[in-house]
Amino acid sequence: MNLRPFHRAATTALTAVVGVSFAVATASAASAASAEERPPFYEPPAELPGGNGDVVRSEPSEYFLDPLKTIPVDADVQRVMYRSTDGDGGPIAVTGTVITPKDDWKGDGERPVIGYAPGTQGMADHCAPSRQLANGTEYEGFFIKAMLSKGYAVAMTDYEGLGTPGSHTYVNREVTGNAVLDVVRAAQRLPDADVPDDGPVVLYGYSQGGGGSASAAELAGSYAPELDIKGAAAGAVPAELGGVGENLDGSPYAAFLGYALVGVAAGYDIDLDPYLNDTGKQFREDVENSCTIDGIAKFAFAKSADYSADGRPVTDYLDEAPFADVVAEQRIGRTAPDFPVLVSQSRLDDVIPFEQSKTLADDWCGAGADVQFAPNLGPTHIGGAVASFPRAFQWIDDRVAGKPTEPNCGSTDQAPADPEIPVDENQPLLPQLSERMDIH
Repeated sequence: MNLRPFHRAATTALTAVVGVSFAVATASAASAASAEERPPFYEPPAELPGGNGDVVRSEPSEYFLDPLKTIPVDADVQRVMYRSTDGDGGPIAVTGTVITPKDDWKGDGERPVIGYAPGTQGMADHCAPSRQLANGTEYEGFFIKAMLSKGYAVAMTDYEGLGTPGSHTYVNREVTGNAVLDVVRAAQRLPDADVPDDGPVVLYGYSQGGGGSASAAELAGSYAPELDIKGAAAGAVPAELGGVGENLDGSPYAAFLGYALVGVAAGYDIDLDPYLNDTGKQFREDVENSCTIDGIAKFAFAKSADYSADGRPVTDYLDEAPFADVVAEQRIGRTAPDFPVLVSQSRLDDVIPFEQSKTLADDWCGAGADVQFAPNLGPTHIGGAVASFPRAFQWIDDRVAGKPTEPNCGSTDQAPADPEIPVDENQPLLPQLSERMDIH
């Protein structure tokens, strides 16, 4: 049996789990955290260390798979603050989490580390993955656990301004890619992490994380050439923000357009006040204080024209100064990565236009990159994540094992078939998913 029935059922099951548990947990966490002061760990010192990826501080942390904290992950978990680089080339402090399995690495060579670029978390400080992992509200916790079960260490960034002072520069290409590469460096330099200081690295991310992984792949050759990166898997990459913005405006995911507007403005010091009416200014404030789940619920189907000073949709501004040049700078696909890349996305994605990933794969291939393009039919953006993960999981295993790549240069005609995974439709699906991916 191929993966498609498995994908449909697993998507339904996982979406139900996420929708029920996290809607409740995030709503209560958001209300509690709204009045919370930033924990001392997240306050940067007056001076940062001299090198990108250098560790500022670290502390033991926790990692739960559920908001009631009944399912702890048995691994060494370290919260870390490290030095990275902002969009102007200046030093900044970024936080993240380094997670190492307690069992010895059973593969050949040294233990690999996954540079994990998280998907959309929101904009408020309490949305930072390093805090959500500890609270059991990180919706990507299941996928991270799968990687740990294979013996991989995971280094997951919080990105700029998520947890730390300042606004989160959501979907800003360069600063996001820098943060992903530097958290890997930090993991390699963290004494308590048990991660080899020059071992193999693989990059992974989906959605905003797909953009983070893809950006890091493009920047690695110049920004972090010492890293031994075996490959990068990038799913549902927002490679061209103009097209993504048009797709989001008035959609169930309109909050993401707000995140992008605030994040881009923060990264380029653009004052949004002249472009917003009073309702728009309140919208900006609300999205800045929201996480993904509550943001989606509160702003579903919002139309940006209702928030602009002159009644035009935000997408109209993207073709004008100062936004046009900024959006152009965020374009992913102009630099070929120096190592193999996997690009995946569902044809049924309702957040990122499918053609963006197809074009990205074509652009990279045309520039000489080793590209495998793997479309799927997972329903919606969430279903696409679930559907793409088994292939990305196998692809990562193959890169670590040194197996030959199977580039298809973005061709959907030559896209590899779904791997065969037997499924007993009469048995619960989540335990089967765990067993087939060796999640324990």
